[in-house]
Amino acid sequence: MIVPRHPALLVSLLVTFTAAPAFAQAGQCSVPAQVDVPPIPTPDAPANVVPVTGYSLALSWSPEFCRTRQSDLRHAMQCGRGNGSLARFGFVLHGLWPEGDGATPPQWCSARPAPLSAQTVRRNLCMTPSPNLLAHEWAKHGTCAWPDPDAYYASAQRLYGAVRFPDMAALSRRGGLNAGDLRSALAARSPGLFPQAIRVEANRAGWLQEVRICYSRVLRPVRCRDVGLPDGAPLKIWRGGS
Repeated sequence: MIVPRHPALLVSLLVTFTAAPAFAQAGQCSVPAQVDVPPIPTPDAPANVVPVTGYSLALSWSPEFCRTRQSDLRHAMQCGRGNGSLARFGFVLHGLWPEGDGATPPQWCSARPAPLSAQTVRRNLCMTPSPNLLAHEWAKHGTCAWPDPDAYYASAQRLYGAVRFPDMAALSRRGGLNAGDLRSALAARSPGLFPQAIRVEANRAGWLQEVRICYSRVLRPVRCRDVGLPDGAPLKIWRGGS
């Protein structure tokens, strides 16, 4: 098998991308008429330029994130009400993260990351409904494996679009729900995905916060080194009042 130099090329060979599945969790997502293009952020940790050995697709459960942020203007599109966005988000993309063999993953790999364009921000807001987070994820993680923001977010869109989400409202009402139930539900709907490739994270009260899908260097699902919550751990899913 010939591995392309850039992950974006390989992803296009592995999955067929269509816009609808990528936005299925966003409901009727409407990008605001005016979108600010954020500057590239200042690094929040030392650079770590090391070989990439795999990837993680981090998917945040938006209802839990927004539970205490509905009045926070920094998260107006994702969490606010009456802000011009018709979306009611479910799983949103936190980031696509290169991984390494050491304790610290690859990060902040470019001293001068390319800026995001307005088109890049608009194209990805229904997947990651925060311009600032889009800029941060590109600068901190994307620069370690992709040549530019568009290539990074094209890969993220395709991987995100390949995940088929279960009925989260139904899952949230299931008695005795545990982390293994969520893993199984995600894997059953997404071709090529299996439960051990899914890390589940919850807060101290047991509410779902995030899932991460683990991939090899050639972007195939692999067993996670750390699965987070064990299968039998009780899990609660906040529905945001639905």
